[in-house]
Amino acid sequence: MKKRVAVYARVSTEHESQINALSNQIQYYDDILKQHKDWKLYERYVDEGISGTSINKRINFLRMIDDAKNNKFDLIITREVSRFARNTVDTLQLTRELKKYGVEVYFTEDNIWTFNDDDGELRLTIMATLAQNESRKTSQRVKAGQKISFENGVIYGTGNILGYDKMGKDFIINKEQAEIVKFIFDEYLNGKGCTTIKYECEEKGYKTSTGLSKWSSSYIARVLRNSFYCGTIIYRKQYSSNYLEQRKVTNYGEVDNITVEGKHEPIITKEDFDKVQKMLDEKSTKIYMNKKQRIGVPKSIWTKKIKCQCGSSFHRRIYHKNAYETTYGYVCYRRKQYGGYEIRKKRGLDISDACNIKMIAEWKLEIMYSVLIKYILENKKEIVGAITEKIATSNNDKKIMNYKNFINKIMSLSFDLDKEYFLNNFINKIIVSDNEFKWYLNEIDDEIIIRLFDTYNSKEVNIEIYYPTINVRAKYKY
Repeated sequence: MKKRVAVYARVSTEHESQINALSNQIQYYDDILKQHKDWKLYERYVDEGISGTSINKRINFLRMIDDAKNNKFDLIITREVSRFARNTVDTLQLTRELKKYGVEVYFTEDNIWTFNDDDGELRLTIMATLAQNESRKTSQRVKAGQKISFENGVIYGTGNILGYDKMGKDFIINKEQAEIVKFIFDEYLNGKGCTTIKYECEEKGYKTSTGLSKWSSSYIARVLRNSFYCGTIIYRKQYSSNYLEQRKVTNYGEVDNITVEGKHEPIITKEDFDKVQKMLDEKSTKIYMNKKQRIGVPKSIWTKKIKCQCGSSFHRRIYHKNAYETTYGYVCYRRKQYGGYEIRKKRGLDISDACNIKMIAEWKLEIMYSVLIKYILENKKEIVGAITEKIATSNNDKKIMNYKNFINKIMSLSFDLDKEYFLNNFINKIIVSDNEFKWYLNEIDDEIIIRLFDTYNSKEVNIEIYYPTINVRAKYKY
């Protein structure tokens, strides 16, 4: 019986693609296969233009691992360790995982077979460490080169900036778009907010830098915060915190910004830009988190769980405020960004995908939480019994494991349990919807999905709780 073989190839840069074309790599592997008559090609897995430092973005690589788990082939051949992964931990964990599935990896250039117990893993560790170290050095060289580019005012990215056209390396003012930028700054200086300005931009038929006719409050805010319009370029607003993950994170002061004066013509005066920044700062809430100063409204555990019927997440906002207390509510992100159904209709704007879900008072969510935990505690024996019956009749190992995990969670429940722990470990989603949402039920694993019917009557809460053994419909008045 022939050995089933998978081929993995990766081309990470444009330069490498020119020197070592993908077709040449494929031919390289085909030649190896011809030398082994007892091998049969199962599939070629190829990732193009993807970095090897982290496996998370390599779709075909992950698909290959999943196929190995399902016993679709016996051997993976790849050119060298650096093509497979440049992260030592990933390399060792993955090859050990593949070994557990009965799949060997053959690194042809390094002549390493992972089933070679004599020195296979030792040599693999050494080569993976060297590859990871080379990635670290490459990252350092790139950062050093970027710093010089920053100091010379080189602009990174697509160059898609409202008010400018990119001509080669230079930015030339687009007169039509520049008038839109001036309008936004002037209106804000005249006391109008981002939401009002976004509606006015749509009413005037203005287009965004990408040609969209629909504007959002966050887009207006980004224009107002962009120092490029007054001639100043600020670098390192985001940075890569770890060369292994290569994930961009917002810079809250962890690394120094680099500020230079650009060579482009400004649209806004520095005086007006500084006035706008001061006005924006006065309207923002400063939050201190681990010595990082952030701007915005504090996040809540609820924002991670609530989903609107339109598919958007919810943001926490002030609901009521007086001299004695401040209460909060949650608003749909789509509604917050583009405006609600009612106001868009009133202004004569497009309402085709407008959201009509209004702000949800936080106290309703607190009642919902109390109802759920009370129901589970009062019916603990019945719920556990129903789940036990499902375990006895199920042939799905994954579901059985999920049911058992849920039983363990229920048995540890008490009234004084931390709310955040309960929400994170029991609640999958809280759907705010007046429509059917069967497509959400497919996501049920070992957690609960709640459907919250908000009638917008401040004295009433309607909920339904879904789990394979829980089907509670409750209507509670405040």
